[in-house]
Amino acid sequence: MWNDVRIWIANRYFKIINSIAFYPALIGIIFLLFSYFSIILDFSETGKHIKSQLHWLSLKDASTARSIISSIVSGIISLTVFSFSMVMIILNQTASQMSNRILDKLIGNRFQQIVLGFYIGTIVFALFLLSTIRDVDSGIYVPALSTYVLILMAIIDIFLFIYFLHFITQSVKYEVIIQKIYDDTKAHMKEVCTLKEKNEYGVEVKQENTINAGRAGIYEGFNQRALLQLTTENNCRLQILMAPGTFIFRDTVLLESSKSLNDEVIVDIHKSLYINNNESIEKNYFYGFRQLMEVAVKALSPGINDPGTAVQCLRALAKLFAFRIDNFPGNIVTDKKKEVRIVTTQRSIEEMFTICILPIWDYGKNDRMIQRELVHLLHYLRQFRNIGIITDLYVEVKKHQ
Repeated sequence: MWNDVRIWIANRYFKIINSIAFYPALIGIIFLLFSYFSIILDFSETGKHIKSQLHWLSLKDASTARSIISSIVSGIISLTVFSFSMVMIILNQTASQMSNRILDKLIGNRFQQIVLGFYIGTIVFALFLLSTIRDVDSGIYVPALSTYVLILMAIIDIFLFIYFLHFITQSVKYEVIIQKIYDDTKAHMKEVCTLKEKNEYGVEVKQENTINAGRAGIYEGFNQRALLQLTTENNCRLQILMAPGTFIFRDTVLLESSKSLNDEVIVDIHKSLYINNNESIEKNYFYGFRQLMEVAVKALSPGINDPGTAVQCLRALAKLFAFRIDNFPGNIVTDKKKEVRIVTTQRSIEEMFTICILPIWDYGKNDRMIQRELVHLLHYLRQFRNIGIITDLYVEVKKHQ
């Protein structure tokens, strides 16, 4: 029962923190709390003392305070609407010219979420502040300190807006997006590909003890902690037959077990597997390879005709392959006693090369820029390790020049 709860919490946590609304909502709540404590300070004895000492901060006219706050609210709402509209236009343009599968890179950008959250937080602060103003002759119920804090926020919002314009125009450049995909893929590969030699470890499992996929989707991996606990408690070994990034159908054989398992354990195993409708580089680094391939192929299409972008993708792919050639992912998971419990399936370099490089060559084989770049990059990769498919393509490209 506790294992189910932990898996459910982990899945929901991942979806929440990767949502575009997470940071704006979190910042809005923080600003709401800040406005509450700011108003308490404003009406407290300490606040009254501060206002009495700093005469230039005095603001006793309720109508003036309302005018200031109302003007700031309307202005920040306009900035927010314009910023959201600009983001949507750029996202639409990027999806049409590159690939809609890279939109997550732009939507999930933390900086623009924080900027939009700051806008929303300022609006929340102002509206809450507006509701506390009272027409009293003494002016005690006019939150002067909070109003000046709001003015400072509005000034910060304006500077954030100026920088946001610069940031959003820079972030949609092709080289920036390609570099972002490369960095994320390389970072995840460093976590996964930790072996210097290929691990050929296998495990004897009984093919009659197979476990089928519980639903259709893209297999991206598994919850290592939960699945390791299940295999340890049931004293069994599991071999996962599919590599991350493989689309599987419901009831497709996905695992083989060293012993027969009851239905309850199989249900728990299903819950430990990541089978989603969408992919992410954070769980499957091969998705980064495919994204770069798709951007390159889209750039070589007749409608776009941008071989320069395809060359940039090829260079990023070459650097990733250079790292992958010398670093191999581990395919076993052991328990505390160093006993092998889980054996995974990983994509070979040959398979990755076939999926990611050959389509670019098929689309761009008649382009001299692609020919010249591939000859250079393939020659570079051959120096790392003599892999047949790389050498074969190198010879083919040389002949085609």
